[in-house]
Amino acid sequence: MTSESTSLVVFNLPAELEELRLQRAARQLAIAQEREAKIKARRKQLAEFRKLPGSVTRSTLESIASCESGGDPKVVSSDGLYHGKYQFHPDTWESVGGKGLPSEAPEAEQDFRAALLYERSGPGQWPVCGS
Repeated sequence: MTSESTSLVVFNLPAELEELRLQRAARQLAIAQEREAKIKARRKQLAEFRKLPGSVTRSTLESIASCESGGDPKVVSSDGLYHGKYQFHPDTWESVGGKGLPSEAPEAEQDFRAALLYERSGPGQWPVCGS
């Protein structure tokens, strides 16, 4: 390597460092924007879940939830078959539009889907707690 090429590399080092800094800043900005978009979408979804469908009241749902799970949205039955605040079976959860496990869904979504099920099938879906 000649002294001319060495000085050329050293001369370009600040420009390369600046380019790397700009690339990193652009990646961080993209990540922040993606995170912000996800948060905004989630807030919108949760706001929609807060409006219960049909005529079932929150107090009716709270009564069922209190009986089924003590109102705990994360609880799973001891046999692993029933999940969440309303002790949904995964197949029932899916039938009212739920994805994944009910015990992993936000509480507002569990309330919304329980209201859908109540409107569709009545309190009999919770034979002990719905009556």
